[in-house]
Amino acid sequence: MAAVKGMKEYVHLPQYDSITIKPKEQLGKILSSNVLRFFVDVTGKTKLQTNMQASSLLPHWNTFEARAMRVVISDLPPQFSDNAIRLKVGVVKQDGTPIPPTGDQKTVDIENFRLTNFVEFKRQVEAPLAPSQRLSLDQLQSLDLLLAAGSTLDQGEFVEISRETLRRAAELFGRTVVPPNEQLLSNDFGGVIGKFIYNTVTTFFVGEKIMIQVPTWFFPAGAGPFSEDGKVTTHGYPSPQATFQFAEAVKIDAQQNFRVEIEVPESDVLSELQRLYGPLFIWVVLDGYMTRDVQ
Repeated sequence: MAAVKGMKEYVHLPQYDSITIKPKEQLGKILSSNVLRFFVDVTGKTKLQTNMQASSLLPHWNTFEARAMRVVISDLPPQFSDNAIRLKVGVVKQDGTPIPPTGDQKTVDIENFRLTNFVEFKRQVEAPLAPSQRLSLDQLQSLDLLLAAGSTLDQGEFVEISRETLRRAAELFGRTVVPPNEQLLSNDFGGVIGKFIYNTVTTFFVGEKIMIQVPTWFFPAGAGPFSEDGKVTTHGYPSPQATFQFAEAVKIDAQQNFRVEIEVPESDVLSELQRLYGPLFIWVVLDGYMTRDVQ
């Protein structure tokens, strides 16, 4: 449809962009440096991920007034990779007595010990006052864990998954594969969102001029599920008004480049964030008014 010459319309049309980590993938696949960039690369993204038509530019000869900005982080259960190892474990009786009780303890090798198994056992064993996990052959098979050739469990024998066993498993998987504690421990409520917003700095550029640069906690999401029973974590109360608003509207002129960067200044925090597993979405929303041709 052709534009009406000399006439413009003023519409409330927020601009948003996001980075997306798919299930079983890690944030390090995208966060290879210490900066996440938004509105810069929109190629191949869906409408869920962005409503930008071109990288860093408004469509056609439109202009935009940014009145507010928010950072929205999803709080979805992670799905871990299919990495698997061969793990040597000790054999005990049901009461935890080693077999044999003296001398070198009997051990068996478990094939196909997956990262998902590691996380599940970690959550059980690391719980306060939790004992080691003892599994019979039937219980191992129910978890699709197989004894390697040459390894056997007799009647009344159990494999023992202890803190020491899990420490060795973590070494075999490798530090870059094991998720950080915020995803490992199920009782670490709100850990991923908190770790992200309190350890990053967000900068809004128009042209190459910094319009605002502050820690990410300055931009509450003002969106997403909310619950008072402690089952859901959000970055701020889910109301569009409960987010950061610019004192004066930030204007983006026609064909003027703009972007938002989220930087991780500390290298140790960066290495932990890179280990986060998806599904994970991080959106940046510029809320405001678009001036465009009437069609």
